[in-house]
Amino acid sequence: MNRALEILKERGFVQQCSDLEGLSKLMDERPITFYIGTDPTGPSLHIGHMVPFFAMRHLIGAGHRGIALLGGGTARIGDPSGKAEMRKLISYEEIDANTERFKAQLDNFIHFDGDHALTANNKDWLSNLNYIEFLRDIGRHFSVNRMLSFESYRMRLETGLSFIEFNYQLLQSYDYLQLHKLHDCRLQIGGDDQWGNIVAGIELIRRVEGAECFGLTFPLVTTSDGRKMGKTERGALFLDPDITSPYEFFQYFRNVPDGDVERFLLMFTFLPIEECRYLGSLKDKALNEAKERLAWEVTSLIHGQEEADKALSAAGAAFKGEGDASQLPTIEVEISRLDSGIGVLDLFVEAGLAPSKSEARRLVKQSGASVNGRKIENEMQTLTSSDLIDGALMLKAGKKRVARIVPKL
Repeated sequence: MNRALEILKERGFVQQCSDLEGLSKLMDERPITFYIGTDPTGPSLHIGHMVPFFAMRHLIGAGHRGIALLGGGTARIGDPSGKAEMRKLISYEEIDANTERFKAQLDNFIHFDGDHALTANNKDWLSNLNYIEFLRDIGRHFSVNRMLSFESYRMRLETGLSFIEFNYQLLQSYDYLQLHKLHDCRLQIGGDDQWGNIVAGIELIRRVEGAECFGLTFPLVTTSDGRKMGKTERGALFLDPDITSPYEFFQYFRNVPDGDVERFLLMFTFLPIEECRYLGSLKDKALNEAKERLAWEVTSLIHGQEEADKALSAAGAAFKGEGDASQLPTIEVEISRLDSGIGVLDLFVEAGLAPSKSEARRLVKQSGASVNGRKIENEMQTLTSSDLIDGALMLKAGKKRVARIVPKL
C-alpha cells in the first residue's frame, strides 16, 4: 500500500475507500490532487470538522496537493447527510461572512500557499447555473432509486426530505466534476456520512469524462463512552477563541476518557506513531501527563504555542496550585456588587459553571461547588469582597470546571 495511505490507516483515518488498490497504485505513480469540502453554515469550524484537515496535512506532507473547498454555494441549500431534519436556511450575506471565517481558520492550520494547498469556493460555479441545462447535462446521469439507496437519504424518508435537500447530492457531485476539470482532482476525502455523495461524484466523472476518480472516508469520531467527539456541556468545541476559549479547548482534551488518549494522539497530533502508542499505554499519573501532552499539542496546532502554554499554566494553577491563575476563564464583577454581597448561586451562573440557578442549587446539594478551595454547603450563602484571595474568587464546579471572579474597579 502507498505509504501515505498506510499512515492514514495506522492513525485511524480510513473507514471506506472506493478502490484502495487503485488509489494506492495512482499515488505511487505520481502526486495527486485531492479535495475536502465543508459548508460554512455556522460562524466557526469545530473540532469535528477538522478530522479530514488533519488527514489533509498528512497527504500534503507526503507530496500531494490539497484543495479545501468552501461550500459558499451548497450552504445555500444544506446537506441532509446525518441530519434528522432540514437545516435552517441562512442568508447569503451570513454564508459569505462564515466563508471568510472558515478560510482564515483553515489557513491558520493548513497554510495555503496556492501550490501544495489552495482554497476554492463552489459559489463560483454554482450560483449562476442554468437550471434547465444543469438537469439536461448533469441530472440525467442520476438514478432516483440509486440515490434513495444511500443511508443519508434513506434515513430521512421517515421524517421528511425536502426537494431542495434532494438536490444536494447532484451539486456535490458537480463540485467534484468541476475540480477534476479545473485541477485534475482525483480524490475526494471526508467523513463517512459523505460516502453516498462521494460515490455519486465518482460515478458522474466516469460518465461525463470517462476518468477514474476515488473516494476515501473517515470514521465519525466518538469518545469511548459513546458521546460525539468534541461535544461539551456548553456545546461543540469551536475553533473560534471567542466562542470556545483556548483554555476550554485545552481542558476538553486534558479530560478525555483514558481509552481515547492513544486514538486522539494519533488523529489530532503529528507526533510519531510509536510515541502516540507509548503515551496511550501509560497508566495512572503518567497517563494524566500524557493527557496534558495531548491537550497541549492539539491546542498548539489550533491556537498556537503561546495560547497552549497559557492554557497549561492556567490548568496548573487550577488543579495543582502552580502556574498562572490569571490565564483561567475570568469574569469581571462590579466591585460595588461584591461589596454588597452576591448570592453564590447567581455567581456560579454568571461564571458559566451552571446554566441556571436550579442547576447551581443541585451542584451545591451534591457537594460539587467550592469557592477558594472550600465547599459551599449553604445555597443561600453570599460572597463579598472580603472573600477575595489575591484579588480573586476561585470557583470550581465538580472536579474539572473552574472560573475566576475578579472585581471590576
